[in-house]
Amino acid sequence: MKEAKGFGEVVEVASSAEATYTYIPKDYTIPTDADYFHITTNNTIYGTELKKDLDSPVPMVADMSSDIFSRPIDVSKYICIYGGAQKNLAPAGVTFVIVKNDAVGKVSRYIPSMLNYQTHIDNGSMFNTPPVVPIYAALLNLRWIKAQGGVKEMERRAIEKADMLYAEIDRNKMFVGTAAKEDRSRMNICFVMAPEYKDLEADFLKFATERGMVGIKGHRSVGGFRASCYNALPKESVQALIDCMQEFEKLH
Repeated sequence: MKEAKGFGEVVEVASSAEATYTYIPKDYTIPTDADYFHITTNNTIYGTELKKDLDSPVPMVADMSSDIFSRPIDVSKYICIYGGAQKNLAPAGVTFVIVKNDAVGKVSRYIPSMLNYQTHIDNGSMFNTPPVVPIYAALLNLRWIKAQGGVKEMERRAIEKADMLYAEIDRNKMFVGTAAKEDRSRMNICFVMAPEYKDLEADFLKFATERGMVGIKGHRSVGGFRASCYNALPKESVQALIDCMQEFEKLH
């Protein structure tokens, strides 16, 4: 929204800012005179996720950086899907864009060459020197996803892993999930210490780190904890965190 305001009028159809973005608004109307409707399907910081394709009366654009390939998508509902590859597709340094042919070439004002999708379409995505290693890693990863059973299998695994960890968060009196249950992300599972155990937050982080948990600290803007369960993360890693939480519970 911040960046779009530099190019035209922006309408925010709904927000859960008053609740620190812990839920996805449901009751809103998309203006039918808007040029497009933009959504981000998964919120990595606050741990909420849109798990179904929305219906929009205007062209829909989606940032799917953090949950692409974790569930089947009806691509026909979108005029453009884009994202950074660094979550479920490839190492950082490459991006993906799925854009309808009739969506490009419609803008009358000048677009810098590097930012014009038509430039990349015309040049087979090699207008500039391509980041070969991330692109090759994306190829290998796509082959791996296909060999595992495709996106449907990735979704099954994502649900299994998320259900395991959320069940422990809900059972364990020391921890509290931050997102509304119906909107909980399968990719980024956010939780905090229960109020009565708040002073043990640093202790648990140290405890978990010593037991091999990497990157469990929540985003710097919200604190707490965040378990990112992208496609590459095996179920055994989720179980290791659950075991860690249960061990910490017994100590306290």
